[in-house]
Amino acid sequence: MAQSGVNLAGLIGSRICHDLISPVGAITNGLELLEMTGAVQGPEMDLISDSVNCAEARIKFFRIAYGAAGEQQIGRAEVVSIFDDLNRGHRVRAEWCPAEPVLRSETRLAFLALQCCETAMPIGGEVKIEESSGNWRVTGTASRLAVDPSLWEGLSNPAALVHVTPAQVQFALLPAVAADTGRRITVETTETQVVIRF
Repeated sequence: MAQSGVNLAGLIGSRICHDLISPVGAITNGLELLEMTGAVQGPEMDLISDSVNCAEARIKFFRIAYGAAGEQQIGRAEVVSIFDDLNRGHRVRAEWCPAEPVLRSETRLAFLALQCCETAMPIGGEVKIEESSGNWRVTGTASRLAVDPSLWEGLSNPAALVHVTPAQVQFALLPAVAADTGRRITVETTETQVVIRF
């Protein structure tokens, strides 16, 4: 049975994240046991614990952004929990505004749009994700943006996207996933703000 490139990439992403989440979870459990016994304490333990929590949050984020997206819904509490962990010590702070559960496929688009915004914020900023009547708006705001016109044009015009690096893969995947779900990406940029709508 043939698979589209987007579906195959999603299955690969899901498999990788599935295989990584178990050992990271085991490390978390081991750290909790060490804390309970009091055998290891201090800044080293805090550093390891923070790093493991960040890794776990990133895997959960990547599982939604790059994994296979069914039609199940994702609740606000799950997304906010991921964002809370990611926001700790990160240069870009993300805010999830939808109050009601949303389709995983739509959450996937929002997460990919968030990653696009992050690339334009080398010194940090804020990304706000909003939804109203099925229309999504992902707004990145920073005092200084570094917008690569060729990447951003490729979101609304995929034919204009010639080459992406591994760090820019979200710019190729977002319009492809949007097309698969019957949506179109539009982009607006100013000196201090980027807005992605779908």
